[in-house]
Amino acid sequence: MAASGNIGSTEREYVLLVSSDGYEFSILRSAAMISGTLRGMLSESSNFVEARQNRVELHGISGVLLEKVCEYLYYNLKHQNNPGTFPSFDVPPEMALELLVTADYLDGKV
Repeated sequence: MAASGNIGSTEREYVLLVSSDGYEFSILRSAAMISGTLRGMLSESSNFVEARQNRVELHGISGVLLEKVCEYLYYNLKHQNNPGTFPSFDVPPEMALELLVTADYLDGKV
């Protein structure tokens, strides 16, 4: 990162998501933008620190759950322009309720 705190265009292709237990996930910005909440935080027109640092700390989301969220964001990105049917996204039953609450918070396209 440059000393001024500005992030280069190559580095802005990815976003760092940090879980409540310190796990870090570097994902494509285009995948992160599927989430309305992340899109708002990372918007260059916002005054959020997340937009300047290209890093989002998600204090209420564990690493295991955030990993599944990242999988879903990539799954959604891969299939967003697919007019046909595509495979279902597998969610372990023990994670379903917690993932549903997290998806609601992140304003994900379900």
